[in-house]
Amino acid sequence: MVKICCIGAGYVGGPTMAVIALKCPDIEVVVVDISEPRIAGWNSDRLPIYEPGLDDVVRQCRGRNLSFSTEVHRHVSDADIVFVSVNTPTKTCGLGAGKAADLTYWESAARMIADVSVSDKIVVEKSTVPVKTAEAIEKILSHNTHRRSHGVRYQILSNPEFLAEGTAVADLLSPDRVLIGGRTDTPAGLAAVAALRDVYARWVPPDRILTTNLWSAELSKLAANAFLAQRISSVNAISALCEATGADVAEVAHSVGKDARIGPRFLSASVGFGGSCFQKDILNLVYICECYGLPEVASYWREVIRINDYQKGRFVNRVVASMFNTVAGKKVAVLGFAFKKDTGDTRETPAIDVCKGLLGDKAAVSIYDPQVAGEQVARDLAMNKFDWDHPRHLQPIIITGTDVARQVAVAADAYEAAAEAHAVCILTEWDEFRGLDYKRMFDAMHKPAFIFDGRNVVDVAKLREIGFVVYSIGKPLDEWLKDMPAVA
Repeated sequence: MVKICCIGAGYVGGPTMAVIALKCPDIEVVVVDISEPRIAGWNSDRLPIYEPGLDDVVRQCRGRNLSFSTEVHRHVSDADIVFVSVNTPTKTCGLGAGKAADLTYWESAARMIADVSVSDKIVVEKSTVPVKTAEAIEKILSHNTHRRSHGVRYQILSNPEFLAEGTAVADLLSPDRVLIGGRTDTPAGLAAVAALRDVYARWVPPDRILTTNLWSAELSKLAANAFLAQRISSVNAISALCEATGADVAEVAHSVGKDARIGPRFLSASVGFGGSCFQKDILNLVYICECYGLPEVASYWREVIRINDYQKGRFVNRVVASMFNTVAGKKVAVLGFAFKKDTGDTRETPAIDVCKGLLGDKAAVSIYDPQVAGEQVARDLAMNKFDWDHPRHLQPIIITGTDVARQVAVAADAYEAAAEAHAVCILTEWDEFRGLDYKRMFDAMHKPAFIFDGRNVVDVAKLREIGFVVYSIGKPLDEWLKDMPAVA
């Protein structure tokens, strides 16, 4: 009986192992983590992350062949295949600060594996890591064997995840591809690749399981996220031109997406991309390019992030300029704080930068999101850049008595958020925002009442009939807004 252990019970490790357990009932799957509250969450009726369908999968498998534990050493020692899904945050100090991936947790995991292993192991990179990380891990494992682990052999595989939050379970059940990178030039490496391939082959069609060398697999994850983010920045750059010319970005994107060589996905204009991966992975890619003496390539990818930052700043500037060039003392309702719908994840969400921009101009911000708690909102707005990616962000943050505490409120619903507000900003494309009673909202707001749609979810014509002054990303400007100063 094969035993799989996954180190790390986060957004990747938990759902991935749950689906493996579901599809491979004869394989024992254990997810381990040093965080007792996180493991307690996975063992409770309220999982620590929100993903549609995840509750059902965990319920079916937990107690059968899926378990969650803080006994890291014991389960790693017993396992045949060890997935490592620990955090690889962006470094905040030292060499490569602000760009390079911090592999402290990965190195610690590798040393622990070497310390406790008494049998051969297949060690699988599940975290997003820089190219050539497998080489470093291999050296750590081979040079840190102890007496009881003498003779233990390790094979390192790269098996990057390509999940989208909000559809992670569906992505795992029916993936576009499963990528396995290994030492394809050695019999032992080929055998390790085959062993992991056999696990996924229980439910994934053979033509969707791809095998490559280690370095191609490691780079493929960074490249995939860079390409997706590039598409978002590209359409957002076009959205600015659409507003300047009177074109409609939705019509332009639809036309462009009809080209079979391009396709329609990731061509929705917005206030900007977010999530834990895009910016972090592109910064990592930039740093790697610089290290390999490729400054032009690094500069190319850096522009993808710069356009994303520009889009968020442009949105804030539009809000302020439209409201007589000041929002000081005005209530602004923010609908949506998660970086996308169907997730409670707020990592790198554009809403943080937009809210901080409004707060910087002394607005009173009222926030509503159906899946984000007020404590999380407070924590996010109190953090500095990249803090979310380090363990200290989990500690309680007290902001009572600060300017942020006085300027920010968290509402129970959209109507409470908008009551007595001067403006509404839509920053997450939750389906419920499409069906709100905007007439009721308009009646409860100060006039002129503004709506700034950063996700293009509202019917602009209907809202203008109600009486709103409407700004929608990449759409022809409201007559009111045409008279406002151009924003950078």
